Amino acid sequence: MGAPKKGDWREARRRQAWELKQQGWRQKDIAQALGMSEGAVSQWFKRVAQEGEASLASQPPPGPSSKLREEQRQPIPQLLAQGAEAHGFRADVWTSGRIRDVIARQFGVRYHRDHVRKLLRDMDLSYQQPIERATQRDEERIAAWAGERWPQIKKG
Repeated sequence: MGAPKKGDWREARRRQAWELKQQGWRQKDIAQALGMSEGAVSQWFKRVAQEGEASLASQPPPGPSSKLREEQRQPIPQLLAQGAEAHGFRADVWTSGRIRDVIARQFGVRYHRDHVRKLLRDMDLSYQQPIERATQRDEERIAAWAGERWPQIKKG
């Protein structure tokens, strides 16, 4: 379940203040009961008067705006649907590094490859991470070695 989000307890405190106001408490008493300044409580009530009770809800910080504009984000699923080989990569497998390169070529916007995962998740997309194994790998010989030779080598 995890720890509660940072804004949850703050929102609960604002809602509790609003409930106390509805019960007829004075603003000064509410501030004292919740350990807040009167100014903070006053701002909460002013916001409720202007925007309604929904203004008491937690509002996460907006963060920086996306480098890609919405009209640039829209064609990304179609670009990925064309396949990695259509964009000049060997093997038709997408990785975050490859997607980053396609976005840079198509739109001139550079992302860190780790951020590409977040971008795709926000767009409800996913990609496959390849399992890197040698093409000449012989699974039968590996299993035989692990069953016969390895126990002899391994220290007891």
